[in-house]
Amino acid sequence: MSDSHEPNMIGPGSLKVTAPAREKIANLLIDAEEQVAAVRVFVSGGGCSGMNYGMTFAEQVEGHDRLLEDPQGFRLVVDPVAYSFMEGAEIDFVDDGVSSTFVFNNVFQAVGGSGACGGCGGAI
Repeated sequence: MSDSHEPNMIGPGSLKVTAPAREKIANLLIDAEEQVAAVRVFVSGGGCSGMNYGMTFAEQVEGHDRLLEDPQGFRLVVDPVAYSFMEGAEIDFVDDGVSSTFVFNNVFQAVGGSGACGGCGGAI
């Protein structure tokens, strides 16, 4: 499941994952294929509106990863680059009866952004 180095544990307050998100992630891992070790958070470039955040299954936890887990089966990993954009943020899971999704709260503010477009000159 992991390489020879232990991943760095995510400390309290560094990244908040709400109870509904923890429960959903634990259930996803229970239902996943056997080789799945965790749910991985990733970040990709998003232009002037900030970064795009998402999740996927991880077959292994790397030694450089940040790890957040609990005994109830919740296991979340974040690579160091994504973590630099996630520190101080919150991951929630929202199910309004019509649709359900993970929501990343306070991610742009967590890295010092204002949330406003800086007028990069790109086409809108």
